Amino acid sequence: MPEDINREKQIEAQASEGTDTTVQPLVSALQNGNLEWVSEIVQAFGEVTVIVPRASVAEACRFLKTAAGFEFNMLSDIAGVDRGVEEEPRFEVNYQLFSTTKYHRLRLKVLLNEDDARVPSVTGVWRTANWHERETFDMFGIIFEGHPDLRRILLPEDWQGHALRKDFPLRGYEPYSLS
Repeated sequence: MPEDINREKQIEAQASEGTDTTVQPLVSALQNGNLEWVSEIVQAFGEVTVIVPRASVAEACRFLKTAAGFEFNMLSDIAGVDRGVEEEPRFEVNYQLFSTTKYHRLRLKVLLNEDDARVPSVTGVWRTANWHERETFDMFGIIFEGHPDLRRILLPEDWQGHALRKDFPLRGYEPYSLS
């Protein structure tokens, strides 16, 4: 057991060695663009996550896509997370960004309360966000404001609820129940 903990610390140390050189200019550029774009920065296992306020996410994404030296021209994924009904904020929306010219990655995270699970759409920045946002809406019920066609993509139109929420019944609702 102690060797597992030591191995995890070793992996984390190795992974974070190269991040400081890329992270510092990136965070400085984001803060120079607008101080409100960065709420918190989390570095772990060689990955960088910038927590962005909901109101600023589309603006920050537009900046990261076009800023010289960063060029995050690929949105590889948008993932919803339900942290559980006992957590507040309950939901996360994670944006996985990649630069195909500079070969660096960045995760933006927006935290949302259960009462107001809404976030601006980034379909105006990356066209591929259309499908990712629809999937996140379908599975978690997160509303992407300004989305051109926000409707279910995986489940039937008459499906009740959102299947990846932690409070969704394991056997579903009638008439889709497995009983």
